[in-house]
Amino acid sequence: MSSGFTAGGDQRLSAAAVRAALAGPGSFWDEIDVVAETGSTNADMLEAARRGAPEGTVLVAEAQTAGRGRLGRSWVTSPGAALTCSVLLRPAAVSPARRGWVPLLAGVAVASAVRAVAGVDARLKWPNDVLAGGGKLAGILAEQAGGAIVVGIGINVGASEAELPATGATSLALQQASCADRGQLLAGLLRQLEKWYLRWSADETGDPVASGLRREYLRLSATVGRNVRVTLPGGRMLAGTATDVDETGRLVLTVPGKAEAGQIAVVSAGEVLHVR
Repeated sequence: MSSGFTAGGDQRLSAAAVRAALAGPGSFWDEIDVVAETGSTNADMLEAARRGAPEGTVLVAEAQTAGRGRLGRSWVTSPGAALTCSVLLRPAAVSPARRGWVPLLAGVAVASAVRAVAGVDARLKWPNDVLAGGGKLAGILAEQAGGAIVVGIGINVGASEAELPATGATSLALQQASCADRGQLLAGLLRQLEKWYLRWSADETGDPVASGLRREYLRLSATVGRNVRVTLPGGRMLAGTATDVDETGRLVLTVPGKAEAGQIAVVSAGEVLHVR
C-alpha cells in the first residue's frame, strides 16, 4: 500500500500528505510549505519570522544551495538526498535563560523520529548532532529573530557516500534503514518536535527536568560517559570525561586536576570530539 508521501526517492515531498498525516484537533503545524529549491530554509524562515509568521510554520526544501550549519559550516543538499527543513517557534512564556534547550530538544526529536520511523539507532553528540553508526546523520542549527527561534534540521536520507556533505557523515541509506520515506520521516519528526516542545514550554520555567526532556536527552546521549576533547570559542582546548548535561543544557566535564577526583568544568559552547 502506498504511504501517500512519496512514490520514490527522487519524488517531491507532498505538504498536503504530511498535513493529512498530522491532522487532528489543535494540530500545532498549521503552515507547511515545500519548495523545490532555496538557498537556506533558515534564512527564509528568519525573514518570515520578522514579518510575523506564526509559531508552527514549517518550510521544507527539496534542494538547498547555501544552507548553514553550526560554526559557519555549509550544508548543501541535492534533490531527494536529504530531508531539509526549518520550523518556527515562539517560546514567549519560557525564560531566556532556558531557551538554550531548544536545539537540544530538536536533537531529541530528530533522534526519536529516526529510531521510530527508520529503525536506526540514532544517538546525540552534544549539543545537537545526531549520529548513527558513528557517523553524523543529521545537523541542527537554531537561530533567533527577536522572540522567535528558527530551528533548521538536515537529515541525510538517500545520499550515497559520494553525495554526503562532509567526511565522517552517514545517511539512512548507508545505515540500511528499514524506512527511508522522507514524508514519513518528516511527519514523525514534526510529531516528536510538537510533543517535546509543548511539554517543555508548558510553563514559564521551561524546566527540562519536570518535562522529562533532560532525562530523554541523557538517555540518547553518545557523549555523556565518554572521554572527549572540546574546542572552545577562541581555540582553547579542554579534555576530560563528559559526566552530565546540566539544567541549562551545558556539558559537564571532569577534567584532570590536582585533586584525585579531578576538577569540574562546564561548557556552554564548543566543538566536541569523542575520544576512543
